Amino acid sequence: MNLPQIDISMEAGDWPQEARLLELVSAGVEAAARIADLKWPDDAELSVLFTDNKTMADINGQWRNKPIPTNVLSFPGGDIAIGEPSEVMIGDLVFAFETVIEEAKDQAKTFEDHLTHLVVHGFLHLFGYDHLNDKQAEQMETLERHVLAELGIDDPYRDQALIE
Repeated sequence: MNLPQIDISMEAGDWPQEARLLELVSAGVEAAARIADLKWPDDAELSVLFTDNKTMADINGQWRNKPIPTNVLSFPGGDIAIGEPSEVMIGDLVFAFETVIEEAKDQAKTFEDHLTHLVVHGFLHLFGYDHLNDKQAEQMETLERHVLAELGIDDPYRDQALIE
């Protein structure tokens, strides 16, 4: 399977070098695509924005009416259901540096492992996966666990019962 063209923009935040971010995004996308059997056209594109909490809050306020930062936002290129191929423009992923680094620290994870998890999570959203109810959440989290295990990353939900 060919990876989509991944266009990275680094707008704000103390992110790793662009080449390293491209490696992390590519690994997450490839593993998610293989395990979830995601499909896209040969000339597909994925846009990824790495920014800070301020910009994320602005974007979240504009598009979701929630003017607060979040770790990742996903904007699908089309309205597709699980199992359907994406449009040429798969969509956009946006990451907020301060939130990602704070969460990684709070959850005792490496920054790169947490960012990779968020790449997988956001990418699955672009293909119709969601977590609006328990059934959807279980389906999405199970896929995430399998993808991350393939990448040698610990189960991000293993301590979830202790948190809730």
